[in-house]
Amino acid sequence: MTNPRPLPQRRRTLRTAADLVQAGLVEAPRLEALQAVAERYAVAITPALTDLMDATDPADPIARQFLPDERELVTSPEELADPIGDEVWSPVKGIVHRYPDRVLLTPILHCPVYCRFCFRREKVGGEEAVLAEADLTAALDYIRAHDKVWEVILTGGDPLMLPAAKLKSLIGAIEDIPHVQVIRIHSRVPVGDPERVGPTLLDALTTSKALWLAVHCNHPKELSPAAEAALSRLSGAGIPLLGQSVLLKGVNDDPETLAELMKALVRNRVKPYYLHHPDLAPGTGHFRLSIQEGQALVAGLRGRISGLCQPTYVLDIPGGHGKSPLAKGYVEGVTVTDWQGRPHTYPPQ
Repeated sequence: MTNPRPLPQRRRTLRTAADLVQAGLVEAPRLEALQAVAERYAVAITPALTDLMDATDPADPIARQFLPDERELVTSPEELADPIGDEVWSPVKGIVHRYPDRVLLTPILHCPVYCRFCFRREKVGGEEAVLAEADLTAALDYIRAHDKVWEVILTGGDPLMLPAAKLKSLIGAIEDIPHVQVIRIHSRVPVGDPERVGPTLLDALTTSKALWLAVHCNHPKELSPAAEAALSRLSGAGIPLLGQSVLLKGVNDDPETLAELMKALVRNRVKPYYLHHPDLAPGTGHFRLSIQEGQALVAGLRGRISGLCQPTYVLDIPGGHGKSPLAKGYVEGVTVTDWQGRPHTYPPQ
């Protein structure tokens, strides 16, 4: 009798500069410099994304998003540790309550991958990356006590990194709050670690409330066959999908790439929602372009692609003033108007 063939081992996520050198993604002479970057900002690259990288191409859009870069240790004067003002609007740990009818709930600050431009890069991957049970209870109690909260947005980190049983329990607890009508989840998992999207996770996402999943994706190359299959499993389970993208220099800052990305999302039943102007996170200046450049790029999409494919180009105004559309009537020079009609200078002076 022959022995059964052993199951293939799940390849591991690359988490150190030494891992990246060993995998052939960066050259050995850069090891020491990248170790310094990794000591400050968490590194994680899944096998799914490693397979998409072309290490021989210095302009590879996947490598640029996820491989650490020495320039991350260069902080510009206008950059902020808390660029969108989470702390200003956090009444209890794990909650951000910036708008009257919705709150952010951050149950976990772990991600499957760590984007090098992340606006929460000072917080993700740390020792207190999972919200303690007492803090989670207090956060849910806060939502229960505020009956104007219509929508709860699970963010992070990446909520789909929670164990399925814990995620199911959390969604159930939110479902039981009568005044909450909508649950929205933001995630990189379908693109960054599509194998996670299986029956157990889909069961955890089952709820009687309206549940929407916002998928983070910045370049059409990210939509591998495995990622597209994961999106198909999600949409097939009846979960409506939104697309969240960031406009990034050297990744998607040309009309052709943006058009291809938005069309690829729609083809996979993902409605483009927001195209974010990059936030003023520390060490991310090499990703940022000007608002005027971004406006010209987005204007170039008009007539080029279907209205279904058009995202809203937005700026999360530094200091916690909320998002503003970056369209005519909202921006004059470097003055941005927030949702309450108040003007703000960008970048902050």
